[in-house]
Amino acid sequence: MHIIESGNVAAALGVKLAGVQVIAAYPITPQTPLTEKLSELVDSGDMKAEYIPVESEHSALSVCIAASSAGSRTFTATSANGLLYMNEQLHWAAGARLPIVMCVVNRGVGAPWTVWNDHQDAISQRDTGWIQLYACDHQQIIDTVLKAFCLAETVSSPVMVCYDGYILSHTYMPFEIPHEDAVQQFLPPFTPEYKLDPKFPANLNTVTLPDPRPDVRGELAPGYMEIRHNLHMDMRRSLDVIADIETKFTDVFGRGGTPFIEPYRCEDADYVAVCLGSLSYHLRDVIDMLREEGVAIGVAGLRVYRPFPDQAIRDAFSHKKGLIVFEKALSYGYEGPLYADIKAALYAVSDRPTVRNYILGLGGREIKTTQLAAALRESCQVSAGSTDVPEFIGLKM
Repeated sequence: MHIIESGNVAAALGVKLAGVQVIAAYPITPQTPLTEKLSELVDSGDMKAEYIPVESEHSALSVCIAASSAGSRTFTATSANGLLYMNEQLHWAAGARLPIVMCVVNRGVGAPWTVWNDHQDAISQRDTGWIQLYACDHQQIIDTVLKAFCLAETVSSPVMVCYDGYILSHTYMPFEIPHEDAVQQFLPPFTPEYKLDPKFPANLNTVTLPDPRPDVRGELAPGYMEIRHNLHMDMRRSLDVIADIETKFTDVFGRGGTPFIEPYRCEDADYVAVCLGSLSYHLRDVIDMLREEGVAIGVAGLRVYRPFPDQAIRDAFSHKKGLIVFEKALSYGYEGPLYADIKAALYAVSDRPTVRNYILGLGGREIKTTQLAAALRESCQVSAGSTDVPEFIGLKM
């Protein structure tokens, strides 16, 4: 069935279809309509789940940690400073290997206060051990929520589904609601590898010593460093799982097929613009315009940011003349984080493309098509190597 609704509703319907059992929620703009919709679905009886309103974002994730530890499929959502308030528990959920899914409706962080969109909130949490997936439109939002639960429960790691505040969360677009039978085929009921059970008391995540030592059964148990190594290696291996899940999703639903990078007019392109989120769709109009001018250019949207799909980056871009990285986040005192990761991925390529970095849209600053076109024209004419500092689009000084 096709409907026209907001991105937040698309996310909520994905959560409902996933058969989530516990939802913990605290309101924050622009995420609030998502959890409001879930509360309506639970209250009306259309969704059988425990909806728990809490007093803070830290508590929301704490509830999800407890519920997931007890074997429930769990969900929460947040934005901006709410995500930052969860920081301690983000690390805890990842270290405990809990398959929690959380929608992050991207918004700039304070101070000073802003309620508008950029990616600084999710990007600032990229090293917490959570997988990060990015959606470009409403269909991808509902689909990615379903994929996220499948992924989280396969690799025992929490997953963020990120999408742009207001640009996607509050706008209305048509999208298809997957049929429940197909969803059940794709995403079976959650069967945890281990769960807390009063009949079998146990302690979880107690103090760990630096070095491995025998456990209560006399078996050598990993120390803290081994636990961290295992999390890192499992996140790296999850790239293969992401590809497998995408294939399964395409087989069941007949759409998708681009697990890591979604290209547009890239096959014969000499230059490619690269970005996260809905901006890649905005750029398609610019690419079409430049193509009419004879510029061999395309655009590619990254669907996965953590774990970073470095091999996919090399496969897609190593033979290009140049990359132009647009991003709505900044690693203060250095450069754009996506730009830095792409350069690192291409470091070992013998004939690597030039890479330029543009920062734009911070705090909801308007991103004008004319500005994007001018930046791309200039970048395609420059033959020098990668820039040392990022350039800012729309800066008014």
